[in-house]
Amino acid sequence: MSEHKALVLDEVRKYHQEQEQWRDAGFVPGTTEIWPSGAVLDEDDRVALVTAALDLRIAAGMSSRKFESAFARRLKRRKAHLTNSGSSANLLALSALTSPQLEDRRLRPGDEVITVAAGFPTTVNPILQNGLVPVFVDVDLRTYNTTAARVEAAIGPKTRAIIIAHALGNPFEVAEIAQLAEDHDLFLIEDNCDAVGSTYDGRLTGSFGDLTTVSFYPAHHLTMGEGGCVLTSNLALARIVESIRDWGRDCWCEPGESNKCLKRFTYQMGTLPEGYDHKYIFSHVGYNLKATDLQAALGLTQLAKLDSFIDARRRNWRRLRDGLDGVPWLILPEATPNSDPSWFGFVLTVDPAAPFLRSALVDFLESRKIGTRRLFAGNLTRHPAYIDAPHRVVGSLENSDIITEQTFWVGVYPGLTDEMLDYVVSSVREFVETHG
Repeated sequence: MSEHKALVLDEVRKYHQEQEQWRDAGFVPGTTEIWPSGAVLDEDDRVALVTAALDLRIAAGMSSRKFESAFARRLKRRKAHLTNSGSSANLLALSALTSPQLEDRRLRPGDEVITVAAGFPTTVNPILQNGLVPVFVDVDLRTYNTTAARVEAAIGPKTRAIIIAHALGNPFEVAEIAQLAEDHDLFLIEDNCDAVGSTYDGRLTGSFGDLTTVSFYPAHHLTMGEGGCVLTSNLALARIVESIRDWGRDCWCEPGESNKCLKRFTYQMGTLPEGYDHKYIFSHVGYNLKATDLQAALGLTQLAKLDSFIDARRRNWRRLRDGLDGVPWLILPEATPNSDPSWFGFVLTVDPAAPFLRSALVDFLESRKIGTRRLFAGNLTRHPAYIDAPHRVVGSLENSDIITEQTFWVGVYPGLTDEMLDYVVSSVREFVETHG
């Protein structure tokens, strides 16, 4: 490292320390914002970003490859491909299943994909974007996940795949659903965006499906600002994901490499002339959904702190759960049996028979600067975007409707202190005691 660069980075550390001192004004109940989610960034993160900027690593490169390798090892998958968002990761994962390279197993327009009604749109949108048909099933209250029994009941003659998110970090019955997928020759995509570090039957979520997706948006367990990832242990699927992510090109050499494979001018594909430049042969209808080394540099320093982030999320969730235990009219969350969640948020449902409205409790908390969020879309089938979209519903969506009306969540992310969490607990208790 040059002396000048070392001086710059030393100043960056000093700057970060100054900024933290300025921000550290202490918690003031009712004045200090208690965010439901957010990134926790330290001076190593700031230095990593500045280092990448000083080196002008503005496209995907060394840091991206290093992160992909490290993250794949962490989630027990053979391959990881960075993307520009978790939404893009879901689009890539689902689109990969439509590849002609999968021959008879490829998904085709009109095929059905099972998912849940109570979720986030980007788990469902790729189904419609690929001309497929979502099949919606309900979830349980308390875990906010669907069950293997519901998924099995939804399997029909057109069913070809399943895509489900682990709700707020709480695993769904992924081992049983993975077995269903195997028994019925279905693909399984795990949307692991909220659940990095969660386990089911002692095994990491994200390690069960044919494909797994992760988000690095600031609300999530690790952040790159924006960013996402598709992971798999199926090398054929990994190659398809890479192709679709990188414009749909057939070549696997890095964009800046000229002829690493030593076969650049020896291919004949489609009706192209023999020897056509492999870097410009396209085997998929693809996109450009790559991330940059600036994002990956931040991801690497964040990854080093993942264990501490997971511990903090579990600890914060437990503090809220213990503090609110026994409060009437509230349905408290529960971990799915056989799981150890790496929680994304702490979800609360107001009993429909309660003498107060969910909106009144939310308004009270927000007036005290306690941030709340809905459980994403509630029942997606009730939103304007999906009312006229092709879909099928299996069973009642009663609990999804209750979630739409009665459910919200508060934060457990590592930036929250015990003092903040205790204030959340005391505020909820105060409201219920005065309105119940």
